[in-house]
Amino acid sequence: MSALIGRGGLLDELFRDVNPGFYIRPLHGDGLPAPSQIRIDVKENEGAYIVEAEVPGVAKEDIQVSIDGNVVSLRAEVTQRDEQTQGGKVLRSERFYGAVERKFQLPADIDAQQANARYDNGVLCLTLPKKQGGQTRRLTVE
Repeated sequence: MSALIGRGGLLDELFRDVNPGFYIRPLHGDGLPAPSQIRIDVKENEGAYIVEAEVPGVAKEDIQVSIDGNVVSLRAEVTQRDEQTQGGKVLRSERFYGAVERKFQLPADIDAQQANARYDNGVLCLTLPKKQGGQTRRLTVE
């Protein structure tokens, strides 16, 4: 049942098709992105995971990354302003404030002390080295 209620789900599409006026959207600008809209790519090499996350339109000061074992949390404070003025008088002002967060789990623990993050052109790139002590060992069955 919860799959039908979520934003952008089947129920929203039904209302949009039946009565387009019922589905209210901002006249200009985009609404707040849903956590699922933080698109990520995860790549793995021998010693680290490389994560690229799309977080467009967010200042790097408003992005928080935390690591707890093998769980990575991304949080971004979203602020969008769209203001139109005419002759010094504000005719319309639309503001969107909020936060989006996404958590995901990696197969191995991360060495948080060696991890680094870089943000360029709306893409957050994380280099997450694997913790050295967490290697698996195959046992011989006797």
